[in-house]
Amino acid sequence: MRELVLNCPESQAEAWSDTLLEAGALSVSVEDADGDTEHEQALFGEPGTEPEVLAWRRNRLVALLADGDDPAQLLAALDGLAGPAPVAGDWFLRDVPDADWVRLTQSQFGPIVVSERIWIVPSWHRDDAGLPSVGARDGIVRIELDPGLAFGTGSHPTTHLCLEWLAAHLQGGETVLDYGCGSGILAIAARLLGAGPTRGVDIDEQAVLATARNADTNHVDVAACLPDDLPAGTSQVVVANILSNPLKLLAPMLAARVAPGGWLALSGVLERQADEVCQAYAPHLPLRVWAARDGWVCLAGRRA
Repeated sequence: MRELVLNCPESQAEAWSDTLLEAGALSVSVEDADGDTEHEQALFGEPGTEPEVLAWRRNRLVALLADGDDPAQLLAALDGLAGPAPVAGDWFLRDVPDADWVRLTQSQFGPIVVSERIWIVPSWHRDDAGLPSVGARDGIVRIELDPGLAFGTGSHPTTHLCLEWLAAHLQGGETVLDYGCGSGILAIAARLLGAGPTRGVDIDEQAVLATARNADTNHVDVAACLPDDLPAGTSQVVVANILSNPLKLLAPMLAARVAPGGWLALSGVLERQADEVCQAYAPHLPLRVWAARDGWVCLAGRRA
């Protein structure tokens, strides 16, 4: 396979990408043409904030070509979009080495030891010697989870904080609500740690499907649904690993979902955001920092 690599004006990156796809490219990505140089610019900011740089100075498009595709036809399709098509010197072809992309991707995701009690293991390590069995045995919880479209593979500090909080506080039999469940990892962990009826809720239908599928893989029952399908009522434990801005907006609703005497645990909050999130929940129930890791915190509090 080959890739067509061409320089592109920032204003035309989207139009050129769409045109290349319509002309037969298998995929198109946009890169910083100054990448790996002193002029490289990062297009990201901290969670919940806008990046300082919204566009690169110079863009480079990388179009993946199917075997036998003529790059001249793709270049001709760009003619007239914003002046003439790219000329020699503005583009080049490069070979894509053959590889077992599935195996290569899988090799990047190994088992994750969250704590002495919790392991997260991708399915391709299912039979590795020395790993605990799927489920909860001998005090160790092993969650089988593959990286996918839904957020939450267990590698992020916020997920670790929530998992550790659940392991420290669940006594067994509690009703649990995981709001913003993503892959369902927190809901699944709660069940394996001994929780009772557990629900996972997410605004993304793909996350709801992923939660149901992952719960089935781990042989636990988790009722996953969209927010509009969540029945009325409270839970003895409510966890939400989202980001600070949506957590503040959801404060009245999430607090109201906590049963009297129940717990609320929140993560996805940077240490510098902890006070403002606590203030948003103060009229409903008191929160404090339970633990911190790598600049992130888990906030927790109990309803009177």
